[in-house]
Amino acid sequence: MRLLHVEGGAHLYGGALQLLYLLEGLAARGIDNHLACRRGCELATRAASFAQVHEMPMGGDLDLLMIGRLYHLIRQTRPDLVHLHSRIGADLMGGIAARLAGVPVLHTRRVDNPEPRLLVATKYRLHDRVIAISAGIERVLLAEGLPAAKLRLVRSAVPAARFARPCQTGLIRERLGLPEDALLLGVVAQLIARKGHLILLRALPALLAEHPRLQVVFFGQGPLAGLLKQQINATGLSGRVHLVGFRDDLAELLPCLTLLVHPALMEGLGVSLLQAAAAGVPIVASRVGGIPEAVEDAVTGILLPAGDSLALKQALRALLNDPGRAARLGQAGAERVRRDFSIDAMVEGNLEIYQELLAEDWR
Repeated sequence: MRLLHVEGGAHLYGGALQLLYLLEGLAARGIDNHLACRRGCELATRAASFAQVHEMPMGGDLDLLMIGRLYHLIRQTRPDLVHLHSRIGADLMGGIAARLAGVPVLHTRRVDNPEPRLLVATKYRLHDRVIAISAGIERVLLAEGLPAAKLRLVRSAVPAARFARPCQTGLIRERLGLPEDALLLGVVAQLIARKGHLILLRALPALLAEHPRLQVVFFGQGPLAGLLKQQINATGLSGRVHLVGFRDDLAELLPCLTLLVHPALMEGLGVSLLQAAAAGVPIVASRVGGIPEAVEDAVTGILLPAGDSLALKQALRALLNDPGRAARLGQAGAERVRRDFSIDAMVEGNLEIYQELLAEDWR
């Protein structure tokens, strides 16, 4: 089986990281992978061991020339099918290119923000299958009018063993510049409004006053960085709340977190939640989108209404004041990720859909 994967993202997290896991698993099963990705992206380097990489310009949703570039690549590589792994123009332009080339195509949908029904009816008509990474996204797509016969569910996954390691406390000072005995509250997410960082900032002053060792770390980057810095300074939280950017050493740092917080307003599934759970970190998160699939309320973490800073403060306080309960939630989360979110299960789920699609007389 020869596959052409298309990923338009610039950074190696979220969907691009899931694709890297998928490419490695497929290559181990003898699949001939080709990857079309943005020129100069980290995925191109990391995927070279598992796929033949074709770097090209990818200018996003308005890059109509991407249709021609992908069409010619499809004609050159002659894949059995095309798998589109992101939006950012790849979903629409890739769908058109595959249709023009007469090759079956599927698209993995990783976000739960709604799209207009007319766009859904037009865009997803190009795709022979649509894969949702959570039941939450599945529900959104069905509500938008996507035919159930076209929809499949394959949840995201994490390499649990990579995160299941003891905390090396020296890394807290060495990598983050914080005291080794700090209580670390972490947020791992893009710095964009729907991830809820500002909601957490409203909950923090009382908690920081109650827990002098508490430090808050925002991992990630994005357009909200400037506003977050202003808010942190304006509320006197500088020195206690830290923006540390995108990190490639999360597997080493996550086990050192006391709690992971994810106050998102929308979320497809939340791979960072799975990573933290694999590291044995208890989680406090919003009950939105696919998050309840990643975090089992009162079993592996605490779920609360999105946008409720008071409920967020109370949940964080409860776990900070009860380390034993927090440890039990973290242990249960690690066991659940190993059981339910393995890389092998994700790879096999995608492979089954490829085989199903190729077995049809789709033409």
